[in-house]
Amino acid sequence: MLPALTRFVLLEHDHARLKAASIRAVLGGCTRTELAAWTACFVPELLQYGLVHDAVAAIGAHRAAGDLLVLLSASPDLYVPAIGAALGFAQTLCTGVEWREDRLTGRLATPNQRGAEKARSVATLRAQHPRLPIVAYGNAASDLAHLALADRGVLVNGSASARRAAGRSGIVCVTWR
Repeated sequence: MLPALTRFVLLEHDHARLKAASIRAVLGGCTRTELAAWTACFVPELLQYGLVHDAVAAIGAHRAAGDLLVLLSASPDLYVPAIGAALGFAQTLCTGVEWREDRLTGRLATPNQRGAEKARSVATLRAQHPRLPIVAYGNAASDLAHLALADRGVLVNGSASARRAAGRSGIVCVTWR
């Protein structure tokens, strides 16, 4: 990891490359069965102890309104689809990882679902569902591009600089607990 971190900090700031190096260092070579077992333990714990109450309420309100729920995350597809399914999302869009037969290589199989790529996904969703209003949530400055494409963009628990930039773009800022 040290060469990847050094390259990230000093040279390229390539989040996808750093993500792949991290996955390769920590999980590379694991089997699908091993990672499925880990996901089966991780997701219930996350849902019970790791979700912000206001997020759960917002998801519930969208579900009650009959909204189409799509979980869009830069995190890898090792666990995001399981989180989406457990929360009742109709679809998940996240960063895909590469497998060689039954083993995780640590490389990314899709573009990193961050920044401009996430904005492309929102544009694709709008084309697929032209009559549905889009409400999008994000929590980082890298989310501002896709939040700006939504009919209502919401920056949740963003940093001070992300909140300033969101305010200049007309994106609502909220604090969730």
